[in-house]
Amino acid sequence: MEKLKMHSPNLTQVNIARIRDLFPGCITEARDSNGSVKLAVDFDQLRQELTESIVEGPQERYHLNWPGKREALLTANAPIAKTLRPRREESVGFDNTKSLFIEGDNLDALKLLQETYLGKVKMIYIDPPYNTGNDFIYDDDFSVTADDFLKQSNQKDESGNRLVANTESNGRFHSDWLSMMYPRLKLASSLLRDDGIVFVHIDDNEVDSLGKLCTEVFGEDNFVNIITVKTKVGGVSGSSEGKSLKDTTEFIWAFAKNKENLQLNPVYIKTKLSDRIRAYEQDGKSWKYTSIITKLADKILIKEDASKGVRFFGYKTLETMSIQAFARANRLTEEDVYNQYADKIFRTTNAQSSVRQTVIKETRNTDFPMYGCEYSPIKGRNEGTVIEVLYKTGSTSDQRNMVMFLSDVVQKIDGVYYYLDKIGSLWDDIDYNNLTKEGNIEFPNGKKPIRLLQRMIALASAGDDLILDFFAGSGSTAHAVMQQNAEDGNNRRFILVQLPENCDQEGFSKISDISKERLRRSGKQVLEGKSSEGWRRDVGFRAVQVDTSNLSDVYYAPDQYQIGQIDLLVDNIKPDRTPEDLLFQVMLDWGVDLALPIAKQAIQGKDVFLVDGNALAACFDGHGGVDEDFVKELAKVQPLRAVFRDAGFKDSSVKINVEQIFKLLSPATEVKCI
Repeated sequence: MEKLKMHSPNLTQVNIARIRDLFPGCITEARDSNGSVKLAVDFDQLRQELTESIVEGPQERYHLNWPGKREALLTANAPIAKTLRPRREESVGFDNTKSLFIEGDNLDALKLLQETYLGKVKMIYIDPPYNTGNDFIYDDDFSVTADDFLKQSNQKDESGNRLVANTESNGRFHSDWLSMMYPRLKLASSLLRDDGIVFVHIDDNEVDSLGKLCTEVFGEDNFVNIITVKTKVGGVSGSSEGKSLKDTTEFIWAFAKNKENLQLNPVYIKTKLSDRIRAYEQDGKSWKYTSIITKLADKILIKEDASKGVRFFGYKTLETMSIQAFARANRLTEEDVYNQYADKIFRTTNAQSSVRQTVIKETRNTDFPMYGCEYSPIKGRNEGTVIEVLYKTGSTSDQRNMVMFLSDVVQKIDGVYYYLDKIGSLWDDIDYNNLTKEGNIEFPNGKKPIRLLQRMIALASAGDDLILDFFAGSGSTAHAVMQQNAEDGNNRRFILVQLPENCDQEGFSKISDISKERLRRSGKQVLEGKSSEGWRRDVGFRAVQVDTSNLSDVYYAPDQYQIGQIDLLVDNIKPDRTPEDLLFQVMLDWGVDLALPIAKQAIQGKDVFLVDGNALAACFDGHGGVDEDFVKELAKVQPLRAVFRDAGFKDSSVKINVEQIFKLLSPATEVKCI
């Protein structure tokens, strides 16, 4: 019977299996014999992706390089024999929630998530250390080989994976930061869906290096935008100060996994319509929506293209008035007109588009004051719906100016119209003040506004999409996910990772404890507020902790032990580990979603875990009680996967017959042991 490997995947071997797919970081520019610059395969870099040892001899080429880069890549690819142990008592809604909170080093966590969440994360947001000289960063231990990792169960000593202050006096100031970020971004990129996106928040200390690093990991063609966020005069906690110009901005690099498949949702900045009009007047700008259609009639079909589903119309009768004149004629205030007739108030534009050019072509030599083009858009918010776009005749008989209605750019909220500005790459409307107690908890190292995070979440995700933040801090991302779900009725899930870094905040010994407490408090706040239909009201999380493997060293390297130590092979489970600990490591190893429902059922007096009904059946009885009758009873469940402990079989004949029993009673079941 095959044994589960019970360690994270060896990404070097994964890369070898996928060598047919080009890695973005392995395409570079080089000069040919004629001196011309051309695209080339960086074989030195490719060898680093496909080997477990460091290759010497870098060639001159255009690329990002720093001392320690090769070791950082080795760190990303090396497997670890660790696990995630459940913490029910620290969780909220453990049995029902679809979200996870992981306490531990994010490099370990990202490796452990590779099997289960490979290509399943829709959006990643991280706010890593800014490398200001005061921040703490991870000092990863590069000295242990992948082989030693397995032989020693990857148990690093206390100094092997710690936080250190990366001061500017350190000769590797930028290099250490890049070596910390590189393996984490590499691992994170493999978790993204093909239509996924990553947002990385940074200030000006490493903004340039971060952009180059993301370009190497995700590919230049997958650059989406760099978003500039206005914070406040002097910046926020972590931003640099003491310069001739005060820092008032931070930056968010946005990269897609595959830009061709990326589809961002329309997101708008909402401003009260009356305030928007007043602001235009105060700024000396011309407010365009100043006319109203009072009559549009006598519609005549000009041409129809049935093959394309397009029809062109002309309107014989068109009557319009100014807002002021209409208000006077109907004894209304201008604000009343805007609130009551938004679907008739319009402006025109001569912006070029393929539809406008087609309308001009197909309605030439006709004489109507207004034209209509009826068709079904192939993309956008009206995709698949038949709409009619109006075009008003301009100053010349062949001019067609598109009509834009006020109702298309406003939204009525609680009886008041708000103007909708589609967001661009400058976000200067989000309040960064008074964040200390946002989420009903203080946080020593600053926070990001949940409105900022909600904007990215709304822009990049919907439905039950999975969102990852592996520099969780106070847990703002999870708070934003829950709040956005409540507002738009979606059911996004989150995975947060936070190192148990020591802190001196009253009532908390670790930052990860602050994170979990914020999730508990903010979840209650979200439940108490308004919520949309369709939301499952999931404000919980399964708390899990990165720890050493549940299996003893002998499991990974039995050949290293002497015959006199054969008794160590009898039970290879560490004595302090529970059956549920074993279950989560098996789920990780088998790639089973850690948020699936778990039930425990007694079969012939033995506890059996059933994950999501029949996705996985696990019996961790270690007292030799698993016999053929038990196996036959379990096979009736017809699980997709079944796992047993080696020490649980009554004798060797039962272990041999287990696979045959399942082949007979449940042939689709994959059977393994630990």
